[in-house]
Amino acid sequence: MTMIAFIGLGNMGSGMCANLVKAGHDVRAFDLSADAVKRAEAAGAKGAPSAAEAVSGADAIVTMLPAGKHVRAVYETAIFPNASEGVLMMDCSTIDVATAKSVGEAAAAKGFLFVDAPVSGGVAAADAGTLTFMVGGPEAAFEQAEEFLSIMGKAVIHAGDPGTGQAAKICNNMLLGITMIGTCEAFALAEKLGLDQQRFFDISSKASGQSWSMTSYCPVPGPLEASPANRDYNPGFATAMMLKDLKLAMDAAATSGATTPLGAQAEALYAMFDGLGGRDKDFSAIYKLLQGSWSKA
Repeated sequence: MTMIAFIGLGNMGSGMCANLVKAGHDVRAFDLSADAVKRAEAAGAKGAPSAAEAVSGADAIVTMLPAGKHVRAVYETAIFPNASEGVLMMDCSTIDVATAKSVGEAAAAKGFLFVDAPVSGGVAAADAGTLTFMVGGPEAAFEQAEEFLSIMGKAVIHAGDPGTGQAAKICNNMLLGITMIGTCEAFALAEKLGLDQQRFFDISSKASGQSWSMTSYCPVPGPLEASPANRDYNPGFATAMMLKDLKLAMDAAATSGATTPLGAQAEALYAMFDGLGGRDKDFSAIYKLLQGSWSKA
């Protein structure tokens, strides 16, 4: 049995933590939310009173935090000073590439094994243990991390050097944001032209317009039972999270000199939707904005 410290028990982290427990590991969990810790305890984890106490004596550490500033602060103030020598550290947060590289370099300088391993798949995949992990870090660290990440995901892919996991994640989610908008526009146009939504899905899902946004996450009610569109767009993957990832992508584009006009337009549209009250709805709910039926109620 491996002692794993898990820090960050939000919508994604709670399911990931539970899957490590189900696999037979001894998991010590911490979050600033006492209720989140209680839920982790109900799933079989042991609650810790602080991040420092969670990582003390742990064989491996997983973090799932909101932003780069939180990752940097937790590693510098709680994890690095209290972790055992040579311990494996896996940051599964989605953050900026520069912070991921910086924390990875600091970990290596202190003799720790570290990977940046952001995820794709949303809350349902976190609960089901079917996430995709995009992993940046040294080969030796990846080889050890793969054992644990495979418990929480269906695919664990080594992207390359430290920071490349985050690079892969923000590029992937920029593409997802763009294709979702295009899929929503197509459904809205099809409706205006009198085409039945189910029939358009049946055609496009087998034609050149096919994409993950169409066939795995259809943004209109009906065609896919598991789609958030059939649950009043309850996330899923919230608009606020998509907007966060698009902002990270646009920041990275500006820093690297990349040209991303569609990414910029996607960020602007999701910022508009967020401002109009769509923040806590699934990101596919932008369909209602494009179709003209969105109301904050």
